[in-house]
Amino acid sequence: MLETSARLLELLSLLQLKRDWTSTELAGRLDVSTRTVRADVGKLRSLGYPVQARPGVAGGYRLAAGTAMPPLLLDDDEAVAVAVGLGAVATQRLGVEETSLTALAKLEQVLPSRLRRRVESVREAMSVVPGAGPPLDVSVLGAVAAAIRGHERLRFGYTKPGGDEEARHTEPQRLVSWGTLWYLLAWDLARDDWRVFRVDRMVPHAPTGARFRPRVIPEDDAVEYVLGRVSKGASRYRALVLVHAPAAKVAARIHIPVGVEAVDESTCRVEVGFDAPDRIALWMAQLDFDIEVIDGVELAAAFDRLATRFRRAAGGTSAP
Repeated sequence: MLETSARLLELLSLLQLKRDWTSTELAGRLDVSTRTVRADVGKLRSLGYPVQARPGVAGGYRLAAGTAMPPLLLDDDEAVAVAVGLGAVATQRLGVEETSLTALAKLEQVLPSRLRRRVESVREAMSVVPGAGPPLDVSVLGAVAAAIRGHERLRFGYTKPGGDEEARHTEPQRLVSWGTLWYLLAWDLARDDWRVFRVDRMVPHAPTGARFRPRVIPEDDAVEYVLGRVSKGASRYRALVLVHAPAAKVAARIHIPVGVEAVDESTCRVEVGFDAPDRIALWMAQLDFDIEVIDGVELAAAFDRLATRFRRAAGGTSAP
């Protein structure tokens, strides 16, 4: 039975090369008779693999597209390429970040140690142009995604905004990407309540192996719940700004956790929490829209300081 199973896997690997194979060619590669090849093709069809047969001298077998996605076989190089690619996609704003992570978690769970080392080597050798966000460790994302998928309790070290570190024990529920940041929505076992954690501040510990039953998230939409918790999180200052641009355009340019509320077709309100007024003023100026501070004396004063610096930078010159 083991020999037959191994042969079926080898046959499937050959058919996935997307070419036509004659019975004689396949028999030679598998070191079996053409009758055995026909029987093995029948077994693959019974497992859901749509193997097409074309009669005649120029005919042969080919693996076609079916109505469902069957399991795929990847060689070493393909597995490494897929793992690295999924990790890269997970860091981009393409709308498939969470799906990429769950696929990556499935793949890394079965990767042999030698291939896992190759994946890590490729990641370590890659560099990106530094941006405004913190560095993202794909292996941490993969570990969190695997715990979510397996309904497994997750222990990790967490660095709080003030720099203090503490150990957390959670039931991870959902990963949410916002701008350059990833957030984990989890049930904190020590605090007996929902908590939202920034993934870049997490250091996962060894898997616990302890399973849990998923809880009902407080709101219908987990994404809205996480964004609401993050945007209303503890910040030293808060401000409300009127932006003279459609809400959709403003939201598309914002890469930090803030709330955007449409006023009409051409204006919207942005509620923002911050600790550094001058930095948030500079960021909002870069939106390239006319803005008014409705509420927030700290932010208004920061804009005044920024305007003074810009006038000094111009050096009293005037444009023609």
